[in-house]
Amino acid sequence: MTDEPTLGEVVRRFEDRLTDVRDDIQQLGRRLDEKVDAKVYDLRHEALAARVTTLETIREKDADKIVATRRWLIGAVVVPLVAVLMPVIILLVQGAGS
Repeated sequence: MTDEPTLGEVVRRFEDRLTDVRDDIQQLGRRLDEKVDAKVYDLRHEALAARVTTLETIREKDADKIVATRRWLIGAVVVPLVAVLMPVIILLVQGAGS
């Protein structure tokens, strides 16, 4: 008979287990509150994909602007500079050969 728990000890053990179960249920509730709904996840994913697409488009436009700026620089600065210096160089070469 000494191996059998008393009624008070059985009640204490039961209350301990009940407290453990309540804590577990509260933890599950908190985890469910933190879980993202699939629809919200899909919406965020679509928004992120749209943002990436927009950024890629802007990057391509910027690359086109850089190419256009280089072409303008060559056309507006380098070509006229060469056109001005070429006759001078030709005259110097012809003068040195005379």
